[in-house]
Amino acid sequence: MKSLYDVPAPAKLNLFLHLTGRKADGYHLLQSAFMLIDWCDTLHFESRPDGRITREDLTVALPPDDLITRSARALQTLTGCRLGAHIRVEKHIPAQAGMGGGSSDAATCLLALNRLWKLNLTTGQLVQLGLQIGADVPFFLRGHNAWVEGIGEKITPIELPDARFVVVKPPQGLETKTIFESDDLKRDSKPATITGFAAHPYGFGRNDLQPVAMRHCPQIAQALEWLGSLGLDGRMTGSGSAVFAQMLNEVDLGSAPGTWQVRSCSNLAAHPLQGWATSDD
Repeated sequence: MKSLYDVPAPAKLNLFLHLTGRKADGYHLLQSAFMLIDWCDTLHFESRPDGRITREDLTVALPPDDLITRSARALQTLTGCRLGAHIRVEKHIPAQAGMGGGSSDAATCLLALNRLWKLNLTTGQLVQLGLQIGADVPFFLRGHNAWVEGIGEKITPIELPDARFVVVKPPQGLETKTIFESDDLKRDSKPATITGFAAHPYGFGRNDLQPVAMRHCPQIAQALEWLGSLGLDGRMTGSGSAVFAQMLNEVDLGSAPGTWQVRSCSNLAAHPLQGWATSDD
C-alpha cells in the first residue's frame, strides 16, 4: 500500500457543555456529549521513502506546523518508522468554530498513517499518542459518539437517535484560551448523569461557555437570533463561534448572511474510519 485517498475527518458538535470545577493546575473539569456529524475535511496520503513529512493545502492555507504534520512526526518518533508521507488536505470544517476540525484531522492522520505504514498500533496506543497532540483527538480516534468528562480524557460511548441539524459559522472566530481565562466563566455546574441526558439528548443542559463567548464575539448572538427567526432553538458548540440547532422539519436557510457558513448536517452513528486500528478489547 503506497497511498490512501479521500480519507474523511468528520466534525463534532457539543450537544451541551457544563463546567463542574477547576483543578489546581488550572485545567477545567467538564461534562459534555460529543456527536459526530457529516461535515468533513478530506485528506489524501502518499507514502514517501525518504522519511519526510510534507503537506499540500488544496483549499485554505494551514499553519506550517499544524496538528496534521505534528501527528505524523509524533507517529514516526513513537514507532521509529523511516517512511514519510505527502499529505494533501481539503479543509472544509471552519477553524475556531468549536467543531474539532484540527483534532479530527490529527486523528485521521494517525489512523491513516498507521495503516499506510503498516505499523499495527492498536486504538489504545494511538489514543495515548493523541492525548499528547490535543484534548479532543482521543474522541475522534475512539470513533463513537461519547459522554465526555474530567478534562476530556474520560470517554464513554453513547448512542444517539438519528437527527438533522443546521450548523452556522459566522466569520469571526474564537480562541479557546480567551474563553477559559475569563473571570466571568461559570465553573460550578451541578454534575449531570448520562441517564438524565439520554431522556432528552437534543435539548439537554446548556453551553457554560456561551455567555462569555457572546461578549467576545457578538456574531454568535446574531447567529442565534437568526436561528430563532426560523423557529429553531440554537446554542454554541464547544468553545468556538459556531452555533447549531436541531431541525425537525426542513427550513429555508437562504436568508443567512452571505458571509456565514451555513450547512444542514446529519449526525453519524460512528466515525467513518472506525475499525481502521485494532481494538484493545
